[in-house]
Amino acid sequence: MANADQFRELIEAYALGALDPEERASLEAHFASGCAECSKALDEARWVVSQLAYLAPDAKPSDMLRGRLLQTVRAEAHAAKSAKTSSIPFWMWGAVAALLVFTVYQTWETIQVKKIIEQTNAQAQAEVVKRHELEREAAILTDPHSVKIPMPAGEKNMPELKAMWHEKLGIVVAGQNVPMPSGNRTLQLWLIPRAPGGKPMPSMMVRPDADGKFMLLVSNPPDSMDATKALAITEEPAGGSSQPTTKPIWVGAIS
Repeated sequence: MANADQFRELIEAYALGALDPEERASLEAHFASGCAECSKALDEARWVVSQLAYLAPDAKPSDMLRGRLLQTVRAEAHAAKSAKTSSIPFWMWGAVAALLVFTVYQTWETIQVKKIIEQTNAQAQAEVVKRHELEREAAILTDPHSVKIPMPAGEKNMPELKAMWHEKLGIVVAGQNVPMPSGNRTLQLWLIPRAPGGKPMPSMMVRPDADGKFMLLVSNPPDSMDATKALAITEEPAGGSSQPTTKPIWVGAIS
């Protein structure tokens, strides 16, 4: 009983949550001992505390207090947002920047590789075309069915050209020590028709190489051999002409 009287005052303060840690620990140890009187007193004290809220009159904060409260809430919310925004560590921004640089480099490297592949394919295709042309030229020059057409020069000190015409494979005109046309002009082949009054038919163009080697291939002549009286070569502007603009340098008659 003496112990119960000793803790009576503490029980009401305990129910209100007003005890310091030492008193609270002491009282809770007493409750744990199984004192029925104090446990009953605690239930009564808690009931009294629960009824205090109903006894208090309705209260409404003043406008000034409400304003201060809202200002405090906004300030805390802004501070929390700023802390959240700056919570990303610096090293992570560095990693993002590094990833961006790597992505850009990979894209650039992919484009460069694609260009190299396209250039390689184009070179390979050009080599295939060139090889086919060489094979065709060799076949025309060596086939016994090809018709040989001498093409002497109409000017002194100019080398003679030789033409070979195969009915199915085309025409090859070849020569050595052929001087380079002036400027960017080119040498153009013409087919002179047998028909009276027929105009020369324009064909392929070529320039000799640096050593004066001349080799011109016409895979698809614009007319047949039977309908052609002669072959002629003139010097023309770059890109060729639809009709000769200069006197023929080489002419070869077809018998």
